[in-house]
Amino acid sequence: MFYFGNACRKVHAALGLILISYGSLAPASATPSLLLNLDTQSVLYAEDAGDPWYPASTTKLMTALVTFEALAKREVDLETSVVMSPWAMRQASLKSGLKVGSVMTLQDAIYAVLVGSANDVAVALAESVAGSEEAFVQRMNATARRLGMTASHFANANGLFDATQQTSARDLAVLGREIYLGYPQYHDVFATSKVTIDGKAITSFNELLTRLPGTVGMKTGFVCSSGRNIVALTDRGGQRYMAVVLGATTGRERSERAAKLLTEAMTGELGPNGQQLRDIANDLQQQPEDMRKRLCTSQSKAYEVQQNKRYPMGIGKNKSYLNTRSEHKSYSVRTWKVAIGFGSPLPTPKPQ
Repeated sequence: MFYFGNACRKVHAALGLILISYGSLAPASATPSLLLNLDTQSVLYAEDAGDPWYPASTTKLMTALVTFEALAKREVDLETSVVMSPWAMRQASLKSGLKVGSVMTLQDAIYAVLVGSANDVAVALAESVAGSEEAFVQRMNATARRLGMTASHFANANGLFDATQQTSARDLAVLGREIYLGYPQYHDVFATSKVTIDGKAITSFNELLTRLPGTVGMKTGFVCSSGRNIVALTDRGGQRYMAVVLGATTGRERSERAAKLLTEAMTGELGPNGQQLRDIANDLQQQPEDMRKRLCTSQSKAYEVQQNKRYPMGIGKNKSYLNTRSEHKSYSVRTWKVAIGFGSPLPTPKPQ
C-alpha cells in the first residue's frame, strides 16, 4: 500500500471540508486503484487500495458468490424460480422493467443481475436463495469474514446506498479472484455485455467488454456517494490481470483508467512491485469519502474539469486505451407470471 498516497488522501479530505464550506472544491485527487496478477496475486500497482469505499453495484459480485455457493451446495439449481416480489419491486434505479409476480429462472436472474445490474432482480434472487434479503445479507457478511475482507460490510444485495455498506479495492480484488478462480463454469456470464429481458435490452456499463480486447469481466457500480467503480479482468495469452478502480468521476474516466492499467500490465510496462495482495492492509480507522458533493451537486462540473486534467485519456487528442467498439455478447431472458398473495409465492415451473 502507498502510505504516502494514503496520507495525501487524508489531507485532501480535510482540505475538502474547508474549501467546500466556502463554496469551492478541493483540488482534484486520485481515488483508490489496484492492479494485480490474478494467478500469482502479485501487485503491479496500488494506490489507497485499503481505503474504505462505498461499493455500489460491485456489491453484486458478493451476491453472485453467495448464489454460486448455494448452487454448489444444491440448495438451489439453475432452474429454481426467482419471483419478483413486492419488496424486490420497490428497489430504486436500474430496474428490469418487470412487474410484481414476474418469474424467471435462477440462471436468467444471474445474467440480469451481473449484466443488466438489475437492482430489483438482485433482491428477488436473494429472496429465492435464502428466503429473505435479510438472511441473504447475513450470508454475504459471513462470506466476507471467511475471505478476510476486513473492510467489507454488506447491508443489501444490490448495492443501493447504505452508509454501513463498505468495502475497499483490496477486498474487491479478493472477492473477484475468489469468484473467477473458484467458479469457472460462470465465466460466460461475466463476459456477456448485453441482456434482453422480455424484449427490453440492457447493455452492461462495463464498456471494456467491447472496447478492450481480452476483457473477460467483471462488474461496475455507481451511486453518488461512491463515484464510478469497476472491477475488471483480462485474459490474454494466458496472462490474467485484475484492475480495480473506485470513485471515478465519469464513465470515460472509469473505463480509461482501468484500461490503462490492464494494457500496461499486458504489455509489460507495469511489473510486480514486490507486494502480494495479502500484504495490502485495510485502513479500518477511517470512513469512506462521500463523493456526493463532488459528483451530484452544483459543484460537480468544476470537479469534473479538475479530474479531466488529472485523467485526460481519451479526451480530444489525448491517447485512448479503448478500441472501436466490437459486437456485444448477448443473452436473452424470458419471464412468466405467477399470482402473488400473502407471504412468499411458491416456486412455479417454467412453461415449456
